[in-house]
Formats: sequence, structure tokens, C-alpha cells
Amino acid sequence: MTSNVPLYQAKAELFRTLGHPVRIRVLEILQAGPTPVRELLNELEIEASNLSQQLAVLRRAGLVTSSRHGSTVLYELSTSDVEDLLAAGRRILADIWQDTEGMLAALRRDGG
Repeated sequence: MTSNVPLYQAKAELFRTLGHPVRIRVLEILQAGPTPVRELLNELEIEASNLSQQLAVLRRAGLVTSSRHGSTVLYELSTSDVEDLLAAGRRILADIWQDTEGMLAALRRDGG
């Protein structure tokens, strides 16, 4: 991403990058620390080629970094701000779902 892109456009691209369930799950797993690709594969139960594609997208976006240690490739979050973003997403969803549960309870209580 270049610096001559308007901030709102750069944010939209960031959120598009986050718009895939495998990518979100990878980021969640990486919150525990640097993780070898083989562990990601075991946890995600997807094809290696699919994981490779998703990791490449996350790397290009700057959300993860990789390092090689012998024959092992480790991935990790590029910044703790990614963890903060995931936590914010959980809080937003909790608020939204709480409102939904409250509305459902009121509908049931008031007879619809």
C-alpha cells in the first residue's frame, strides 16, 4: 500500500484483508506467539496451498511476518495492535448480539 492512498481507502483495504474466516483464524492463533506453519495446518485443517495463499495475503498487508529457522517457517503478528483489533471485533459483536438477545427476549415477553 502506498502513502498517496487516502486513509479511508487504506482502511477499507485493511478490512477487506480481514474479510476471510481463515485469515481471522490465523490471526487468532498467532496471538499465542510465533507459530510454525505445520501447527497452523494442524489447527486449521485446510490444504497447505490454501493456507499459503492466506498467509501471503496477510504478509502483503503487513499483518504478519515470517522467519525461517532451519526448515521451519514461523509466522507471528507484526504488531500487538492486531490483537487489539481482534479484541475490538469481539467486543463489537458481543454488543450487537447482546442487543439482539435483548430484542428477542422482549418479543417473547411481550408476545411479539
